[in-house]
Amino acid sequence: MGTKKQYDFIAIGDQTTDAFIKLKDAEVRHINHDEQLICMRFADKIPYEEVNVIPAVGNAANAAVSASRLGLKSAFVSNIGDDRNGEDALAVFKEEGVGTEFVKVHKNKKTNYHYVLSFKGERTILIKHEEYKYALPSIGSPKWIYFSSVGDKTLPFHKQIERYLDKHKGVKMAFQPGTFQMNFGKEKLKGIYQRTELFFCNREEAQRILGKSEKDIKKLLDSIHRLGPQIVVITDGKDGAFVKEGKNYWFMPIYPDKKPPLERTGAGDAFSSTFAVALAHGRGVEEALMWAPVNSMSVVQMVGARAGLVSMRELEKYLLRAPKTYRPKKI
Repeated sequence: MGTKKQYDFIAIGDQTTDAFIKLKDAEVRHINHDEQLICMRFADKIPYEEVNVIPAVGNAANAAVSASRLGLKSAFVSNIGDDRNGEDALAVFKEEGVGTEFVKVHKNKKTNYHYVLSFKGERTILIKHEEYKYALPSIGSPKWIYFSSVGDKTLPFHKQIERYLDKHKGVKMAFQPGTFQMNFGKEKLKGIYQRTELFFCNREEAQRILGKSEKDIKKLLDSIHRLGPQIVVITDGKDGAFVKEGKNYWFMPIYPDKKPPLERTGAGDAFSSTFAVALAHGRGVEEALMWAPVNSMSVVQMVGARAGLVSMRELEKYLLRAPKTYRPKKI
């Protein structure tokens, strides 16, 4: 039986409650150029500054909220437990105008709960995905679906999404792989990559997905593109973002902000979801590149991945104030 409401944008993936623990008695040790360790005294009592508990977040959850705030009819496909954290999550989505009829409540199960160790503006996340029985509900034919992080025993669920896309040729998919999806490897997710319209990852994730240490950004974009995605976006933190669309390559700097980041959780999600939302609004890649860094900049000024997500009115104000150098450039 089909859904009664037609959505523009449906996000699919796990959601979680994040407990942000702001550390003050820790240090960062450099192992090599690409690896660092956060260190605290072992077998001791470690003081912290504060803790903030934020429900209803995660890659896909953030995307659903971002889409709703930016004017799309948005819904979320996910799983929660029948506990207080699950109730809190549903309340947040309803308040944000995100459709919740595709969120399944599992009896006698817990809702995902992560611990985010915040230190010097960066975050280290302790994650645990509860084991749910994943099933794709009848979601109709939205303009876009946005698929992201799910648990480690979900390969059959990916096959369900492949079959759905085969039957709904007009539905476009944005794919932002999470940790376990990258662990599956590109061969097992071959069908997902081939049906992806818009793909997101950061530079290190691209190297991990491809199994190579290639540093040339165009070669990374080309290699991901050959897996199937039509538009490939690779972010590189403060060094901006890079896009391949057809034969065109683009670079986009970050949105300038004089304030240092308060907390970086959700910056990538904000960029990716806003880019996808722009395309769902019918805008082109160049305009999507203008939109996306605004939300990343805004999100890192607040604790958590949701609070800083902008409305369309706020986005337009930021774009009006942007310097002339804030433009995508062909490379």
